[in-house]
Amino acid sequence: MIRSVDQLDCHGKRVLIRVDFNVPLNDAGEVTDDKRIVESLPTIRAVIAAGGKAILMSHLGRPKGERNMKYSLRPAAERLSRLLGRPVPLAPDCIGDETVAMVNAMQPGDILLLENLRFHKEEEANDQTFARALAALGDVYVNDAFGTAHRAHASTEAVAHLVPERAAGYLMLKELRFLGDALRTPVRPFVAILGGSKISGKIDVINALLDTCDTILVGGGMMFTFFRAQGKQTGASMVEDDRIEMARNVLDAAVAKSVTIALPTDVVIADRFAADAATRTVDADAIPADWMGLDIGPETQKVFSDIVTKAGTVVWNGPMGVFEMEPFAAGTRAVAEAMVQATKHGATTVVGGGDSAAAIAQFGLESGVSHVSTGGGASLEFLEGKELPGVAALEV
Repeated sequence: MIRSVDQLDCHGKRVLIRVDFNVPLNDAGEVTDDKRIVESLPTIRAVIAAGGKAILMSHLGRPKGERNMKYSLRPAAERLSRLLGRPVPLAPDCIGDETVAMVNAMQPGDILLLENLRFHKEEEANDQTFARALAALGDVYVNDAFGTAHRAHASTEAVAHLVPERAAGYLMLKELRFLGDALRTPVRPFVAILGGSKISGKIDVINALLDTCDTILVGGGMMFTFFRAQGKQTGASMVEDDRIEMARNVLDAAVAKSVTIALPTDVVIADRFAADAATRTVDADAIPADWMGLDIGPETQKVFSDIVTKAGTVVWNGPMGVFEMEPFAAGTRAVAEAMVQATKHGATTVVGGGDSAAAIAQFGLESGVSHVSTGGGASLEFLEGKELPGVAALEV
């Protein structure tokens, strides 16, 4: 059983909250997308409303265990301050005497953000001594960082066992509910949309979904490996030659399990990988030798959209094409719009983080689906059926 932050007595207590403030910054060091910070607000507000002292800890980027101020959490502290309408001080470190003194000076309802956990190599090593230093800052522990739950790090795994009480924050619970319900009790038809560049990165989730899905729609770069498995010519398109047999096995397994795998029937091709390349739309088995496929075609867009809008549950992980370039964004946009329509019809629609989340945000359609996951890697591993260390550590 995993308890909710609601079930903790936070009054007067130091509440150590693992948040995910690993947000993108521009060259000026300003936050360019604060979705993860915004998603943490309900848990933070609940803790301080209950009279708790909210001590927030997070990582940012990959400082590789060194104190590199390029990766300071100060921009996150400043953005959080604006969102809350009150100052949120940033501790000079996540451990140490000065940080301990700041924590000890906190009053009920105060908020403190610790400096980047990954300034210490012990964080990613799940070091027990480092974890004990973190745990000493809190009376209770709350993990609200689903995006890091697939990593057994000191702040996500070891600390949970060193603090007397532990619970999940609202964002963590929301992620587990939407993704968990989609897999355990889907309203049918259950449709999965899988894209991205490589089948090797999605094979585990494909195999897991073959046991639960009714239909899997395949797009993105990995569709060409499937085409080759069917004996089609793919021109200069990306193909994982060492995964062709794997793709063939997936197609055979789908037939055996009565799962429909829908592959594109037409593709948008280009003479080079560039936004200003010459483009054409051709049948999936008619890609010229020196052209490459960069998106699903209009006929496929319509077929995929029809399937999605009639679904009861939809999980989407991976774009249909190179959506960052406008000439190859139509397929991904069509899927996103179909998910919005499915949601309006009562379907549960879940976007599995990463590039899919970036795409639906780019199209301004985030609010039109049931849930957009904040965890790319974590959501993928969850869909694969793997145990997430940061979630398992919360069990009581």
